[in-house]
Amino acid sequence: MTQNIRLLLVEDSEDDAELLLRELRKGGYQVTHQRVETSAGLETALAQQVWDIIITDHNLPGFNSQAVLASLQRSQLDIPVIIVSGSIGEAIAVEAMKRGASDYIMKNNLARLVPAIARELRENQTRTEHKRAQEAIRHLAYHDPLTGLANRHEFESRLQLALESADGRTHHPLLYMDLDQFKSVNETCGHEAGDELLRQLAMVLRGPIRETDTLARLGGDEFGILLLHSRLDHAQQVAERLLLLVRDFRYVWKDKTFSVGASIGLVMLEDSGQSLSDALRIADMACYAAKEKGRNRVHIYRADDAELLQRHGEMQWVERINRALEENRFELYHQIIRPLNGHDRHHCEFLLRMLDDRGKHILPGAFIPAAERYNLMQSLDRWVVHNAFAFMAQHSLAKKNVTAEMFFINLSGASVGDDKFTSYVTEQMQLYNLAPATIGFEITETAVIANLRSAISFIKQVRQLGAHVALDDFGAGLSTFSYLKQIPADYLKIDGSFVLNMLDDTMDHAIVDAINRVGHVAGLKTIAEFVESDAIRQRLAEIGVDYAQGYAIGKPAPLPGHKKI
Repeated sequence: MTQNIRLLLVEDSEDDAELLLRELRKGGYQVTHQRVETSAGLETALAQQVWDIIITDHNLPGFNSQAVLASLQRSQLDIPVIIVSGSIGEAIAVEAMKRGASDYIMKNNLARLVPAIARELRENQTRTEHKRAQEAIRHLAYHDPLTGLANRHEFESRLQLALESADGRTHHPLLYMDLDQFKSVNETCGHEAGDELLRQLAMVLRGPIRETDTLARLGGDEFGILLLHSRLDHAQQVAERLLLLVRDFRYVWKDKTFSVGASIGLVMLEDSGQSLSDALRIADMACYAAKEKGRNRVHIYRADDAELLQRHGEMQWVERINRALEENRFELYHQIIRPLNGHDRHHCEFLLRMLDDRGKHILPGAFIPAAERYNLMQSLDRWVVHNAFAFMAQHSLAKKNVTAEMFFINLSGASVGDDKFTSYVTEQMQLYNLAPATIGFEITETAVIANLRSAISFIKQVRQLGAHVALDDFGAGLSTFSYLKQIPADYLKIDGSFVLNMLDDTMDHAIVDAINRVGHVAGLKTIAEFVESDAIRQRLAEIGVDYAQGYAIGKPAPLPGHKKI
């Protein structure tokens, strides 16, 4: 079988060259060759062509095999070299092998030439494949396999070096970019479409990035850009250019066309004492601030950035909440909801408390905003449902402790909008063998309006199970009464901000009265919150409110004898 090879022949004798070529053709090689006989000719041939093998004579006028090997080393090319000479001593041959020659053959014994070339071509192919494998492994270690950009590990390594060189005079801008509307591509067309979008967009984003800068995919649809030795105005120009490129990018998948946007947080690295984690966290917070301000914009972090300082505090709460969930450091309280119409059975609302490292109670107002912002409410809601149901099973209505007709549990909009949450509630209800009629769920008016379709679906499902639903904080969301036609709730909780001053403020009094009347017309029982005096309780009873809740009725208290699970 004929094999093609590219041969560079360093030989000053045409006759000897022809003998070598004839031997190779007899051995089954189809040879493309070039003959050179000077150092300059060798350098030119190495620069202009790719060669499979080099055959060189040892002695040429003003030139020898050692010079050939030296030239090859300078070019850093991995090409096998076989010395074919009429006269070469053993010492010279050994020295040539040390310098990198693959073999030496006497011209009067060319029978060894073909086997030697076959061996060297095989070994060179093996070395080449091994080198490619090493390069591929090295590339994967430092690059994102999807986009080919630097990966998070490599980005953080370069960022660490940049931080160490920042000294007040040397500035390195850090950009943290997050795509907007990317999830809609995954949800509509699948992850394959999302991956292809990221591949194409990565090519687009390379445009404004200099060779000295680093563009990396940090994970998901998040990108990091490190601009070495740049001023703030240059960093802003790059950030705005990136936003424009993303905004103008149109992605077509099959018969659908998508457009995406981006939000960018920009931080100037100027202090060598700043840690890697702090720099990334601040940049991430600045990016989130850009999202909250309307997306498709750049938010520049400054040391006196009050908005980001607040977010930094919230992120610290996130860590504390997660740790408290892991260590089961939450506790349920309860507060009585008493009837105002002479009915002797009362209801009860579960309230959540968090315990710090020393066992001190933390009120929800301190940690709930962070939990809502950083998507932890579903975990908290599940904890509450699980432990509330466990308490109800331990203290059935036959016992005297907290004998309530119904126990209300607060739910967030995140849980109400989660299709899997209804299944979780059903499983827990069956696990503890609870009577659904003893369970009520409180959902704020604003959460319902924000997730109207999913909220109505959730309400219908739990009511079909036999549980009840209360529309909480009604009136605070500035919504219209028309929503009551669509929401199939059982109870309407009048927002306490109106109840608190209803005796002194005629407008608050009128609002409480109106909500109560409309609620009754809609077939709902009404509950007034923040009832903090007997006078308010008496007035609520006079206008026909069904239930009252507040310090004048009963303060929040720990659940008696409850063991957390």
